[in-house]
Amino acid sequence: MLSGWREATARRPWRISAKLLIISSVVTVIGFSAICVNVMLDMRRGEEALARQTLENLATTIEADISRNVEIYDLSLKAVASNMLLPEIATVSRPIRQLILFDHATTAKHFGAIQVFDADGGLTIDASTLDPVPENRADEEYFRVHRDNPNAGLFISRPMLFRGAYAIVLSRRVSDQDGGFMGVVAGSIRFSYFHELFERLSLDPEDTITVLKRDRTIMMRRPFDLDVIGRNLGDRSNWKPEILKEARSYAGQGPVDATPRLYVRSTSITTPLYVVAGKPLSAVFALWQREAYRIGAVVLALILFVLASTLVLAREISRRADAESRLEEMATTDALTGLRNRRKFDQVIDTEWRRAARQKSEVALLMIDADHFKAYNDTFGHQAGDQLLVGIAICISDSVRRAGDCAARYGGEEFAVLLPNTSAADAFKIAETIRAKVLGWSDGGAGSTVSCGIASLAPTSGIDWSVLVAAADKALYAAKAGGRNQSVVASLPKLSLVA
Repeated sequence: MLSGWREATARRPWRISAKLLIISSVVTVIGFSAICVNVMLDMRRGEEALARQTLENLATTIEADISRNVEIYDLSLKAVASNMLLPEIATVSRPIRQLILFDHATTAKHFGAIQVFDADGGLTIDASTLDPVPENRADEEYFRVHRDNPNAGLFISRPMLFRGAYAIVLSRRVSDQDGGFMGVVAGSIRFSYFHELFERLSLDPEDTITVLKRDRTIMMRRPFDLDVIGRNLGDRSNWKPEILKEARSYAGQGPVDATPRLYVRSTSITTPLYVVAGKPLSAVFALWQREAYRIGAVVLALILFVLASTLVLAREISRRADAESRLEEMATTDALTGLRNRRKFDQVIDTEWRRAARQKSEVALLMIDADHFKAYNDTFGHQAGDQLLVGIAICISDSVRRAGDCAARYGGEEFAVLLPNTSAADAFKIAETIRAKVLGWSDGGAGSTVSCGIASLAPTSGIDWSVLVAAADKALYAAKAGGRNQSVVASLPKLSLVA
């Protein structure tokens, strides 16, 4: 038991070193991994910011093109509405009237011919012909809006089938000098304009471009789907206006399909139409994901290498600690009896003496000697003598069980037992226990007994532990002189002997 405690004591510093190595490696790996994760997250945020900026530029560019064409067409509508008030319009010929009212913008590609409707909704003038076919648009939304609201300004209708083609209708009110309602001037921008505009862009198949009115009606969308065109997002309970405000972005599922995308809205807040550009999140983070896998694989390989190297080093440290513990055990253990040797005993008694001086406690020492050992050795031989010493050591070890006690072979047939924090009376009981065990082990045979000298002393300044050894040794000689097979306690400081 005592040997096991000392072995554990000897190993502990090395075990701590191995644990510190492992802990340091684990902390290093965790710190390095945290840095790599932070870098990867920064890269992810960078990819998202780049995609957001690209989509914002795309949406702004498309919106600028649409706004410019809407503005050009609106200028033509304004000119027609203004020129309708000229007195000469009613008197000039139809060809001259066409030249006065309509400019070249009305004949541009993708623009529908401008038409003028009177107060009852009847078609009166058509930019595409001198003899328009009679028709009435009084039931159309754009006509009712201008009739009922003098301040409607430019009105952009929902996508509709207009004059045989899908288009959005742009219209303005024609008012007289007093603000009275005279009719509506209307024209259209065909869907072909948006198709051609989107085809000029380099877009991925899953990228989306959505053109919306301020009331959140979808005017056009790429990819094109008639079932989607004309829907109002205000009808979607899961798509609130605050989700995508001006110059804002949103990442997640959109209002039209289930594909998660990064949506970015254009920055303008003054145009009648605005644009939202979308890109699938899988495409936004595709490059980042490949880099993350590559860097993650490299980092994982490094982590495994570091951990494996740490475990190998820790195992080697443990092996070296075990080897040094065994070497120390061999250097401080008596090879025959298994008890501590004289060198180790001197170290322990010096340490315990200093501790007892600090704690002001007693230190007891037993000096034990095999009786008639020389005669026993000469009679039965050296091997039998060695067996006798081993038996005495076993009896001593069985009687000394505290962790702080130290039993040692002091020299030849003499043994020493150091008992920290033990009084003379308690030490005497232990000595008698050892003596009785030796006597019982040898069945009372002659020459198989021991004599014990006992001394107990509380260290004070100026007193060395050699005083304790000398007192115990004198008590041992007194036990031998008194007939052997007995224990004698030294009385300090006069060292009077008590049997």
